[in-house]
Amino acid sequence: MVLFMMNGIWRNCICHLRKGKVLHRCQSGVHPVAPLGSRILTDPTKVFEHNMWDHMQWSKEEEEEARKKVEENSATRVIPEEQANQKTKEKAGDSSWDHGKTSAPDSRIQETETHCKESSDLPDGQSKARSDFSNPGLEEHRKGPGTIEHFPGSSATFRILEVGCGAGNSVFPILNTLQNIPGSFLYCCDFASGAVELVKSHTSYRAAQCSAFVHDVCNDGLPYPFPDGILDVILLVFVLSSIHPDRMQAVIHRLSRLLKPGGMLLFRDYGRYDKTQLRFKKGHCLSENFYVRGDGTRAYFFTKGEVHHIFCKAGLDEKQNLVDHRLQVNRKKQVKMHRVWVQGKFQKPLHWTQKNSKLVLSLLSHD
Repeated sequence: MVLFMMNGIWRNCICHLRKGKVLHRCQSGVHPVAPLGSRILTDPTKVFEHNMWDHMQWSKEEEEEARKKVEENSATRVIPEEQANQKTKEKAGDSSWDHGKTSAPDSRIQETETHCKESSDLPDGQSKARSDFSNPGLEEHRKGPGTIEHFPGSSATFRILEVGCGAGNSVFPILNTLQNIPGSFLYCCDFASGAVELVKSHTSYRAAQCSAFVHDVCNDGLPYPFPDGILDVILLVFVLSSIHPDRMQAVIHRLSRLLKPGGMLLFRDYGRYDKTQLRFKKGHCLSENFYVRGDGTRAYFFTKGEVHHIFCKAGLDEKQNLVDHRLQVNRKKQVKMHRVWVQGKFQKPLHWTQKNSKLVLSLLSHD
């Protein structure tokens, strides 16, 4: 369901960005007409007639209960020695995220709950692939001024990057949409080399219109297989939450450099008090609203204000920033669960210059 919803949003936004337009209904705080808002619960007695209800308002009692659960499950933190080991790995460049799981109902949600595997848990060949991956034309776009730039998608006029593509759950619906957009090209990357190989081996993969590559967004020194300032759209869905909060700002700043002036970054991730956060047990909290699962993957839970701060500090203009409250129900077990996601659209200003980029870097260094 979430995959269907996000594909609808992407198709709508991509088409209007291609035409050089930003919809009025995408302004900050305004819920899109479709697909959000299509199923509103007006009669509580009918709550178990559907699997999901849109735009649910929490009662004060429900919100207070959620707050207490978070206080309880974050009261006992991961022991300092283990946290110190994680920080040591991150400083050594081992911070990562992993979208490798697929083939499950509502797989986009389940897949995005498998982020940020520590590279120490990865096969030896996979960590090597992170630094030694190759793409046609990787070196060409780094040549000096006055040379013709050649890189994957260099002849395209409309370019998209999906960060954390996993096994391609979104890649191929997007490629299907791009068939009707002349001059379009899709880049997609993931830390897991196995996931990238699955994408490239798919029968619908078209190298003429898509470039899948291994990349660690936390490694600012790792080059992309294309130059800065050429992307029209970046998709960042259930990826940022897997990254340590201390690194989030640098990641968003790096992605903003990839956008062309007027380009758009589409964001969606966990919101504060989502059922995923409430289900954590004591001893899994790393820091405030940041948790580690039993398999080593991590998850942060955002507020709307935090999202605004991170993206605007990177020099992007907020075009949409909303909290998507939904009620998910298990009709067989008669169980109700609150889902909370934060969704936003952030645009690179048309007047963006290299001076702006240096200013943001300066702000980051003094944060």
